[in-house]
Amino acid sequence: MNHLVARSLMKRVITGGNYSRYMSSAAKVALVIRPPFDEAMIGVRGQGVGMLLGGWRKMMSTASEPSSTVAMPEKEKENSGVVAEKKVEKGEVMVSSYWGISRSKITREDGTEWPWNCFMPWETYRADLSIDLHKHHVPTTFLDKIAYRTVKLLRIPTDIFFQRRYGCRAMMLETVAAVPGMVGGMLLHLRSLRKFEQSGGWIKALLEEAENERMHLMTMVELVRPKWYERLLVLTVQGVFFNAFFVLYLLSPKLAHRVVGYLEEEAIHSYTEYLKDIDSGKIENVPAPAIAIDYWRLPKDATLKDVITVIRADEAHHRDVNHFASDIHLQGKELREAPAPVGYH
Repeated sequence: MNHLVARSLMKRVITGGNYSRYMSSAAKVALVIRPPFDEAMIGVRGQGVGMLLGGWRKMMSTASEPSSTVAMPEKEKENSGVVAEKKVEKGEVMVSSYWGISRSKITREDGTEWPWNCFMPWETYRADLSIDLHKHHVPTTFLDKIAYRTVKLLRIPTDIFFQRRYGCRAMMLETVAAVPGMVGGMLLHLRSLRKFEQSGGWIKALLEEAENERMHLMTMVELVRPKWYERLLVLTVQGVFFNAFFVLYLLSPKLAHRVVGYLEEEAIHSYTEYLKDIDSGKIENVPAPAIAIDYWRLPKDATLKDVITVIRADEAHHRDVNHFASDIHLQGKELREAPAPVGYH
């Protein structure tokens, strides 16, 4: 300690500081660290201790403030970490409330909590089962015949691969059926932006169709667990069909909608055969998935037969919409010139 004090004094003298004041302070420090044996120095030591303790208290109080401000956020972080862990355990997602976009509590009509995030109660509906399932557009023009023959040709490999496994067939077809509405809606959306014109509601109508077909798929996945090779087939078929339909819609929307109309006619036929196998007992009439009960507002005791019935009705509506759209183009008009069937499932 004496060595340190001596070095400090020499440094102070060289730099031209107040030697006497510094000597006094150094002496006080030395007195505290190394108490003298002279009784005359006791008072000086007590005074030095008091001043030094006062300085230490001031230093400690100022030094403790930053540490306390740092400690608080760390504590908050720990608390937030505990909350986050609890949220994860419950299967919830921890999000920041800073943006103020957290969803309000949504309930069913009976007051129970709404369990789905993929669709809301106001998007549900009761299927119109009174629709005519036997309508058929007789191909008259050259493009109509091309569309009809193309769909019939595509059905051959489907029948060979799936045979009467209508659950797997429906799952595969729904992954394809949800593509045309999305492609058509997207291209009409871009056209509307490009030409600064309204779409007549057709963007919304086609996107509604795509969303409805996607809900068909979500329902079928609950009923039929696809195998790995079926998933691989879905990737291949969807990739090819999306690009092919995209190009077709660019070249001829009239032909594209006609193809979809005939595809929906085939879907009606497939679901009718599905119902026949359920009625005959070849396929078990299991309880309806919860997602289907809420989406179509089915009774709580609904079965697979009820689900296939409402899906078939949806396909019949899609058939009408697409044949109607093709007829509009056949007359040399644009879709926006005719009212779009928004909400027509």
